Amino acid sequence: MTTIDMTPNLPDVVDEVRTLFERYEQALIDKDVDLLDATFWQSPHTIRYALHENGYGFNEIHAHRVARPPGPGIKERRIRLEILTVGRDIATVNLEFKVRDRDQIGRQSQTWARFPDVGWKVIAAHVSTVSEDALW
Repeated sequence: MTTIDMTPNLPDVVDEVRTLFERYEQALIDKDVDLLDATFWQSPHTIRYALHENGYGFNEIHAHRVARPPGPGIKERRIRLEILTVGRDIATVNLEFKVRDRDQIGRQSQTWARFPDVGWKVIAAHVSTVSEDALW
């Protein structure tokens, strides 16, 4: 029986995922569609829920990327970034941020998987907001 390493937060894996996440965040600002597309698993199983999007499958996610205007988006500043890696091939990234020009907090989550043939890819993502007074 093969044992799978499920060690949480191996430092080199966390650094690898953090670098990819930061590259993705910059690509959002720059509207670098090629890099945004390269970040996501090109599969009909990939899902991205956002404020004005329910992207079911890579093609729908790509279509939203092309239509989105460039610029800083809704993130005014980061509040908290949490990265959890499990072993060497699974990770979650969760970001809490202040929404630009609104009394809202944004929440962004991504599930990443490392594929043998294409490397790290986001397989599921979600962005939502909540009013600041709704947090406890």
